[in-house]
Amino acid sequence: MTLLEIACAVFDRAEKLEVPHMVVGAIASGAYGIARATRDVDLLVSIDPILGIRRLMDDLGDLVAFEHQAQFDTITWGRRWVGRSNSSPPFTVELFELQDDPFCASEFSRRGLRFVPILNREAWLPTAEDVVIQKIRWGRGKDIEDARNVLAVQGPETLDMAYIENWCAAHETTQRLEDILASLPPL
Repeated sequence: MTLLEIACAVFDRAEKLEVPHMVVGAIASGAYGIARATRDVDLLVSIDPILGIRRLMDDLGDLVAFEHQAQFDTITWGRRWVGRSNSSPPFTVELFELQDDPFCASEFSRRGLRFVPILNREAWLPTAEDVVIQKIRWGRGKDIEDARNVLAVQGPETLDMAYIENWCAAHETTQRLEDILASLPPL
């Protein structure tokens, strides 16, 4: 299987089970910016006891072997479940539990069904603004580059910059945002 096939299978099963979710990570940022190579599929998933993450993990059992213990995100302290596809080559599937973090709740409430070019299909995505905020919040090199690419492709003039600036202030990441904006070429 290819990453595209694994991703589409994960999204299709989440839809079939009516598990509230959205695509995050490199696939989401690539939908708004510049697609980059990735070997994983990242989903933020509702932890509703009936329609939640366990049901999706169980349904994916024939495609993905998930670790028995959750890992903890060091930014929000939410849990994530990491699995490896049974395909060759193997791909990583990470399911992040939607938890009480105010930004994650806002991001999830603003998600929408949008076309994802790399997948050639629609999927539940955060807004472009929320992708920028989350990538800046994570702050790893590839995340900063993803945020920069989204800002460059979308253009700050088309984005709700006040929304982005408010969340960056709340996360104490305003300097990262300013550095990214300063690095963008003029129009």
